[in-house]
Amino acid sequence: MAAEDQPDPDAPAGGADADVSAKLFGTWEIGELEYADPSTERYITVTPVAHTAGRHASKQFKKSQVSIVERFINRLMQTEENTGKKQQSLNYVRDAFDLIHERTEENPIQVLVTAVENAAPREETVRLKYGGISVPKAVDVAPQRRVDQALKFLAEGVYNDSFKTNTSVEEAIARQLIGAANYDVQTYAVSQKEEKERVAAAAR
Repeated sequence: MAAEDQPDPDAPAGGADADVSAKLFGTWEIGELEYADPSTERYITVTPVAHTAGRHASKQFKKSQVSIVERFINRLMQTEENTGKKQQSLNYVRDAFDLIHERTEENPIQVLVTAVENAAPREETVRLKYGGISVPKAVDVAPQRRVDQALKFLAEGVYNDSFKTNTSVEEAIARQLIGAANYDVQTYAVSQKEEKERVAAAAR
């Protein structure tokens, strides 16, 4: 196939396959999602593509154009045991989405979006040095970093819940996402967010 005949990978879906392409995993609608946090909305992108093969890796901060589902999948791979196992992680998330839908009767993508919003810390601390003494100082968290931190907490929660336990990865993902979406403080991601904000409040 000539170079000019190849489709543009960044072009929007269209044509006869538009309806199929508009659904993640061919099942979940992406067009009617609700965002409760306007500050992070522009950094939570949802597309029907769950594996872009590093298309956005060449430019700094372009990660915000990657689907939040793929970013979550990539986060699940960032452990010693799962490094590089993209297809395996993708299958885990696909199966977990089915479990979430069975238990909540909601669009699992909406559950993920809500979980990310609920797990995103609004404040954290930095260390400032005054004459050789480190002093913690509370600072606001940038929206893009809030999303990054939320994905990190969710992935760590899944790892802690499933590694060397009888809990399957799919079950752990469903449990963590549903818990975070319901703002359950027993969920790892929400508890980490609360802890960060508590420490920051003490450092104001």
